Amino acid sequence: MRTPRRHRSKKRVVVTPTHPDLHGVSERVFYVGSPEHKNWPSYAGAPRARRGATLCPPQLDRKTVTAWLRSAVRRGIVGGQWDGAFPRYVWYDDGGTVYEGRLVNQGNGSYKGWPLKPSERPDGM
Repeated sequence: MRTPRRHRSKKRVVVTPTHPDLHGVSERVFYVGSPEHKNWPSYAGAPRARRGATLCPPQLDRKTVTAWLRSAVRRGIVGGQWDGAFPRYVWYDDGGTVYEGRLVNQGNGSYKGWPLKPSERPDGM
């Protein structure tokens, strides 16, 4: 039996970026997804939902989520440090549901994402 991992709740805060070209950055980011947040076969691969991971709604497709990601970066709804040319975290509010995107590859600007609970909404949104 594995020892339970301890998770510190992370502080989610939108930080006004000082990057001079958010529009240029937004054109380079894209969504790849993660099988850790899926319980059905998808473009991200065979499902491997992690215990405790928030599952993404199955009706969301890669094109839609990439558009959300680009919109959020253009508007500067980002947080955490920048890894290379990209913000580590990005948030998008889809009419009351906030989704968090996390950079998974700083070389090409790919992200995975998942919906947040209302109590996890970032400060500054």
